[in-house]
Amino acid sequence: MPEPLMRTRDTILDRLRRGEAPPVLIVGAGINGVGVYWDLALQGVPALLIDRGDICSGTSSAPSRLIHGGLRYLEIGEFGLVRESVEERNRLLLDAPHYVRPIPVWVPIDSRLGGAAASVGRFLGLVRRPGPKGAFVVKLGLMAYDLFGRTNRTMPDHRMVPAAEFRRAMPDLAPSARYMAEYYDARLTAPERLGLELVGDAEAACPAALAATYVRLAGREGGAVTLEDTLSGERFTVRPELVVNCAGAWVDRTDAPLGIDDRLIGGTKGSHLVLDHPDFAARLGGRMLYFETADHRVCLAYPLDARRVLLGTTDIRTDDPEDTVCSAAEIDYLFDVMRAVMPGLVLDRAQIVFTYAGVRPLPYSDEVAGAISRDHSVRVFEPAGGRPFPVLALVGGKWTTFRPCAGEIVDLVLARLGRSRAVPTEAVGMGGGKGFPTDETARRRLVAELAGRHGRTPARIETLLDRYGMRALDMLARGPAGPETMLAALPDYSTAELASIAENERIATLADVVLRRTQIGLLGLATPAVLVELGAVVGAALGWPASRIGEETARTAALLATRHGVPERA
Repeated sequence: MPEPLMRTRDTILDRLRRGEAPPVLIVGAGINGVGVYWDLALQGVPALLIDRGDICSGTSSAPSRLIHGGLRYLEIGEFGLVRESVEERNRLLLDAPHYVRPIPVWVPIDSRLGGAAASVGRFLGLVRRPGPKGAFVVKLGLMAYDLFGRTNRTMPDHRMVPAAEFRRAMPDLAPSARYMAEYYDARLTAPERLGLELVGDAEAACPAALAATYVRLAGREGGAVTLEDTLSGERFTVRPELVVNCAGAWVDRTDAPLGIDDRLIGGTKGSHLVLDHPDFAARLGGRMLYFETADHRVCLAYPLDARRVLLGTTDIRTDDPEDTVCSAAEIDYLFDVMRAVMPGLVLDRAQIVFTYAGVRPLPYSDEVAGAISRDHSVRVFEPAGGRPFPVLALVGGKWTTFRPCAGEIVDLVLARLGRSRAVPTEAVGMGGGKGFPTDETARRRLVAELAGRHGRTPARIETLLDRYGMRALDMLARGPAGPETMLAALPDYSTAELASIAENERIATLADVVLRRTQIGLLGLATPAVLVELGAVVGAALGWPASRIGEETARTAALLATRHGVPERA
């Protein structure tokens, strides 16, 4: 059997047992922690990245699955954040084209000049509370958006859609929608996989770097930090020279055992629904609807595929980072605001195949949720109270801007280590995006070549490229030379494909496969029969005994039921 593409979790833990931990400890393997780990590795600086769960299993697994400029942030005067976000959107379309893809966005508007005077105050920073926005205000914002997007331009400029056109395309829109703006942003089709691939890239660039999943920071005594394997209870001791706290909504709880009691985080909860609703998907016509609600929040809906639609999001203050279950009240809210935009749309709880929620790690503030800054900041805590190492704590951070956020932190780390940046991270290809064909002719040529070489249909090759980018080539090379064996309960996946994931992608639990290495959970495909078959395939690849396979299958079904709201399917 060939060596795995990524080291196994057991291999990582063996190195911790031997005391091989690098001097920089990063807590939190969400996208910002992963970004710091990846950036440091590119500079030749190894780090130990830990997370009490899987890679990108917390808030980073619960976004609106967009790489976007944050149009609404203009409303509260965060021009710098919007510029940075638009530039990064353009950059990620180039560096991670396998998962970051353009999507047209339509913004229905009910007035011409509504909220103009108040918006001037918000643009100037005199007013923070969100309010109504008419066509004039939205157009001004989109003009700024276009201007910011000139760097590495990848998208067309915005336009105001004629009424006859948008009414013909979306006849079910509420009569109150008098105007329509169109601009482009980008979808992030597989956020958890992009995080995983960045970890793989980091370890390929810097073999001394270690990413240990299901390992938490359990305590500290002097300069010794105790880590605990959350699956087995085994403990390890490391002595870092510097700690970077990228624990997101859990930053304050991570700081506490390090002797830091400042309150940094005041989170808000965002929930999303995935609906199996082919009619809704067809009505959207490949577009995202981005609309203002009666309470001046912003919600969105867009098709994930021909059947399923993502509807989100809420923005509710919470002090509990574990508040990650979409509530019945949030479902009612999302249905109500969607019906206000498309009154004839039939929405029913039976259409929900998956729900998810995450807590945004926003700075602690007394402002209303919509007015809290989405920008990030880094708090530095120098050695104190018997703690001999400094702690850099990240507050905030978004998927779209993870790279500049990581760059800022890495520059601080390098300065403390007496080193300088050797490699800029702009224009560095990411994971399966390296070499990914970005024009239709090149893609057709690659599909034909791979189909001929591996005896697969072009449709199957297209599916694998969509799921894994250029990493599909390794999967094909390691797979069977002849016909694939497809799952009986889920014939869109093969046993070889899932075995390759299990063997090569640092799998510790069945839920890692269902929720983060694939979209089986997200798309509502994790039926009891599918879970049983997945458990058997993954368990065989990892050498799990029958008892472990049964436990993993039951545990994953329970997780889908309790956290993701689909008990009848799991």
